[in-house]
Amino acid sequence: MDERPAWRVLFGVVRPHRRAVVGGGLLALVGGLAGLLEPLAAKAVVDALGRGGSLWGPIGVLTLVVLGGAVIATTGAYLLERTAESVVRAARERLIGRLLRLRVGEVDRLKPGDLMSRVTSDTTLLRAVAGQGLVDGVNGAVVLLGAIVLMGFMDPVLLGATVAVLVVVAASMALVLPRLARANERAQAAVGDMGSVLERALGAFRTVKASGAEARETAAAGEAAGRAWKHGVERARWEAVSGMSAWLSVQIAFLVVLGVGGARVAAGDMPVSSLIAFLLYLFYLTFPIAQVAEAATAWQAGLAAVRRMREVEVLPLESPEGGVVAGAAASVSLRDVRFGYGDAPVLRGVSLEVPSGGMTAFVGPSGAGKSTVFGLLERFYEAEDGVVAVDGVDVRRWPLAELRGAIGYVEQDAPILAGSLRDNLRYAAPEADDEEIMAVLARTRLDGLVEALPDGLDTRVGHRGTTLSGGQRQRVAIARALLRRPRLLLLDEATSQLDAANEAALKEVVDDLARTTTVLVIAHRLSTVTGADRIVVLEAGEVRAVGSHEELLEVDELYRDLAAVQFAADRNAGV
Repeated sequence: MDERPAWRVLFGVVRPHRRAVVGGGLLALVGGLAGLLEPLAAKAVVDALGRGGSLWGPIGVLTLVVLGGAVIATTGAYLLERTAESVVRAARERLIGRLLRLRVGEVDRLKPGDLMSRVTSDTTLLRAVAGQGLVDGVNGAVVLLGAIVLMGFMDPVLLGATVAVLVVVAASMALVLPRLARANERAQAAVGDMGSVLERALGAFRTVKASGAEARETAAAGEAAGRAWKHGVERARWEAVSGMSAWLSVQIAFLVVLGVGGARVAAGDMPVSSLIAFLLYLFYLTFPIAQVAEAATAWQAGLAAVRRMREVEVLPLESPEGGVVAGAAASVSLRDVRFGYGDAPVLRGVSLEVPSGGMTAFVGPSGAGKSTVFGLLERFYEAEDGVVAVDGVDVRRWPLAELRGAIGYVEQDAPILAGSLRDNLRYAAPEADDEEIMAVLARTRLDGLVEALPDGLDTRVGHRGTTLSGGQRQRVAIARALLRRPRLLLLDEATSQLDAANEAALKEVVDDLARTTTVLVIAHRLSTVTGADRIVVLEAGEVRAVGSHEELLEVDELYRDLAAVQFAADRNAGV
């Protein structure tokens, strides 16, 4: 776990861009220092007026200082903003890379909407840190110090009055900043919670509509938005107090200087031109003081963002080492495997041997642990005890990319990604050509679908494949897995949404694959796996029986009950 303070992590985010930050900061500093010459040039104009001399020289110098300082400061500001965008981009790319390499178990317990908020809104706050939080803060402090030094040369008495006011304001800022930091963190967390609520509703959009739950989901999102508003208002309040303190300090100092300075001019202790220049410096202080105050605000927001980003960055990652290795059908073995989700045990000492090649089916009641076995084979999760092995090697000793490259996996809900049909089919095998794609489509009876689509393989399938039927999505997922030419094929209820004709055709494909590939199938419809080489009956996380369909009908009561219910249902449905 990264134990570094948040401020060191924040510096680490900016460090790769330090040259651009320093370059832009120096330009901004030169522009700010040029502003310090403006009151002196104005004093020269006033003195020239008093002597009755020519104004062209002093006004020319003043114009040059103003325009030159503006150009230099603008250039520095652009360079800093450009660098700040680069900082945000690098942080997003790093965070996205980590999110996609998180272990499945970690993602299961987190909220996707909150994770997206950390990538989008939290990283955006780093933009202000790279500009205001570092460079503007330092430059503002330098310019502020320079102005104070020049004011001291003009009149130490007026400087003393000014500094007294600034010290009081600095003390008030020290009290405000910790409260601002806490408000920032709460506000950002509230935005993440709001994103999670909305993501839940959008992720089940059709269910929301079909259930007439729009009002309830709107209310839930409204409550989350209300919490975000509450914390946002709290943050705004402390930001307002911070900004007001900076503005008020200059106004109070102006009144003090005007009173004290006017008395000194009246007493002949200082010329009126010096008072004017001092007042100009005082007004000029508004900008660097505001820079320092905004920098402190941006710094607190950036620290809060870094803390939230680091919560993701310290989570355990999967190792992407290894590559796809071709080979013959793989064997599978489980030896006294135990696993649970949290405190709920799922597998209770499962032992099983599956030789290479052939089809093995897993059946049993819901919650028996069938899908969990697949998750352990893919190393989405790791067994708490026992050994899960492929080709006799513990899956924890396999290079992860090599292990998953040997496995084709079709999930129960057959997810389809937004994009073209071609993109979805090649998702697990990006090097596959159209000839290979069409061969797989023919095996899964999708060639007719491609011919009917307006743009063939390049047709967009919509968000989560909404333009395809449930059966089509399932066959696309199967075709995607087959295109990878796996040594081990995992089918989790892969035929649940197919009609009888397509199910029979796909069964022929799977039977053919089983001659050269090890196929593991989870099935609730026993009619699809009666011809399997072996059927594993799971109940309450334990292997109850293993055998062929005929053997299990004779020796296992649970299997007989499952078969009787299933076949009766099929007869009633006319299957």
